Amino acid sequence: MKTYSTENIRNVVLLGGTRSGKTTLAETMMFEGKVIDRRGTVEAKNTVSDNTEVEQLYQRSIYSTPLYAEYMDNKLNIIDTPGADDFVGGVISAFKVCDTGVMVVNAQQGVEVGTEILGRYAEQYKMPVIIGVNQLDAEKANWENTIESLHQAFGSKPVIVQYPVNPGLSFDCFIDILKMKMYRFKDENGTREECEIPADHKDEAQEMKAALMEMAAENDEALMEKFFEAGELTEEEVNKGLKIGFDNGDIYPVFCLSAKKDIGVKRLMDFIIDVAPSPAQDVEKSKEGADIKCNVAGPTSIFVYKTAVEQHLGEVTYFKVISGKITEGQDVVNPETGSKERVSAIYAVAGKKKEKVSEMLAGDLGCTVKLKSVKTNQTLNQAGNDNVVAPIVFPPSKYRTAIKAKVEKDDEKLGEILNRANAEDPTLVIEYSKELKQTILNGQGEQHINILKWYINNVQKIEIDLFAPRIPYRETITKVAVASYRHKKQSGGAGQFGEVHLLIEPIVEGVEANNRFKIDGREMVLNIKGKEEYTMDWGGKLEYYNCIVGGAIDARFMPPILKGVMEKMVEGPLTGSYARDIRVFVFDGKMHPVDSNELSFKLAARNAFKEAFKNAGPKIMEPIYNVEVLVPGDCMGDVMSDLQNRRSIIEGMSSEKGFQVLKARVPLAELYKYSTTLSSLTSGRATFTMAFADYQQVPADVQDKLLKAYEEEQEDE
Repeated sequence: MKTYSTENIRNVVLLGGTRSGKTTLAETMMFEGKVIDRRGTVEAKNTVSDNTEVEQLYQRSIYSTPLYAEYMDNKLNIIDTPGADDFVGGVISAFKVCDTGVMVVNAQQGVEVGTEILGRYAEQYKMPVIIGVNQLDAEKANWENTIESLHQAFGSKPVIVQYPVNPGLSFDCFIDILKMKMYRFKDENGTREECEIPADHKDEAQEMKAALMEMAAENDEALMEKFFEAGELTEEEVNKGLKIGFDNGDIYPVFCLSAKKDIGVKRLMDFIIDVAPSPAQDVEKSKEGADIKCNVAGPTSIFVYKTAVEQHLGEVTYFKVISGKITEGQDVVNPETGSKERVSAIYAVAGKKKEKVSEMLAGDLGCTVKLKSVKTNQTLNQAGNDNVVAPIVFPPSKYRTAIKAKVEKDDEKLGEILNRANAEDPTLVIEYSKELKQTILNGQGEQHINILKWYINNVQKIEIDLFAPRIPYRETITKVAVASYRHKKQSGGAGQFGEVHLLIEPIVEGVEANNRFKIDGREMVLNIKGKEEYTMDWGGKLEYYNCIVGGAIDARFMPPILKGVMEKMVEGPLTGSYARDIRVFVFDGKMHPVDSNELSFKLAARNAFKEAFKNAGPKIMEPIYNVEVLVPGDCMGDVMSDLQNRRSIIEGMSSEKGFQVLKARVPLAELYKYSTTLSSLTSGRATFTMAFADYQQVPADVQDKLLKAYEEEQEDE
């Protein structure tokens, strides 16, 4: 393969709902680009992308697959992405390194859930979009309904560049408004003839051409003047106007396709080369916000957007050349870790097929193998270049589950597998919770987690359990309480003795500590001699006051008393959850000249704190999340009703581009499998985000259930 200049590279991501035909389109683009000499099919399980066992089993894209085609002296880098929102990580990675999106729409279904969701992502990432209406050769293909659904979803942005003459089983020709020609296809290998537009389509084509010229002219003042004066524009001028609108995200050109029969694919590729931006226009941001231009004359900098472990190759690192060029055998440095790497080989990638090349220039996509310690989202530079490319920001998790191996001896291996899964797919987040004593697996949805489960069961041969994770509750108090405890133990020789009297009260924001208290109608005044304040790792505070007078407890026993209190803060008296926001005043106690020691006072403090806590109006607090749901208007009632059943507080509603935005505060305990329920209620058309807000007291009935469950658990142990 020759080395392609930045201007002759196009980086394209294929977008679209499940079964829209992205993988088939990718296969045909590679066929036209002479990368493959025969096309595989999803049904025959022999496509270049969708090449993993699990993708072939489910006959759908699960991972993003980098591909390429060489066409008209240009290189098209293509990333085939999954259609389901559960696997959106691959789409977001592709947005980082691609400049154009081709949205594939099934002509039998029109705009589907996946199309809407991916359209929102494309808009968010300012990705120019071409729409390919695919499967026009299907029996139920309906061009008019599809165009109507496109306008409903994307407003005036979809602009018809081609329309089919005979959609359906006999589909073999379309009219190209831009070229003002009809293309008829003679076989299923892209062989076509260029014909004059038939008389019965002439008027319609002329009307559409005029509308297309006017829309193109609107994007450029000089073109607008010429259009008004002459009444028409040349094909090059229309292309220029379309390119401006396309780059700005105001125009989504619409093309006709049957990827399966290779109808319209070459014309789509022509348009990508003519109109889609090359990486020469790219300006990446560094972590510090500086501009990094895609310039071959600049210092070498490559960005890792994906890693994978592949059979026979080991770890494969997929990258984009951000600036300069990368050559075989070049030494590079990871500016974040300082580690040095040698790029021993460079490959152009078409799924599992990898063609060795000697170099790649700025803007190109490729891969290398056997780097020592490089992860997704890292930058590799030539020595002396300290630029670090701003990382891909992946969407937050929407689904969490606890995971463990069925056989204890597999725990260590499972941990390694999960860490590797996170390295390959950063939207799979692994959390080893010391607090919950569980491994928590966070993902984008139940499908996302189930695919990982399939891999662990079938490839790694480890049986696992997935179950509802514990909730990180917090414990606190609401009033003042006093307690004392004497620890006394005699077992031959030196005994154990320690007695601690303490008072506790809640820390209330903005209310300072006092030394006067009323306990059971009796006034109590403490002599505060010292204060220690601790901010808990899990939130909240502990304030520890030494109020000992007359030497009732030696100063050397105050740290063990604090240690005893801290142990019960770590393992709260109600449910074993972390405690927070408590003031502890140690005001009295007793010692024994021989038997008192640090352990005795630690145990006395633990038990005194536990007793006082239970008398201080204890409350369990639960994590509350801000949830924002983007939902179609016709599903609003069902979604709101479901949220209310989850003890949520609805905080607001608004509308956004045909969708309703519902904002609510929801307890984490009520969000287990919410993504699955939401998908079921809305046929997959809604999406949501969730972010931690704060802790709030649980209702009394919920607290009673939690206390009872904890007691039963303690009895079982």
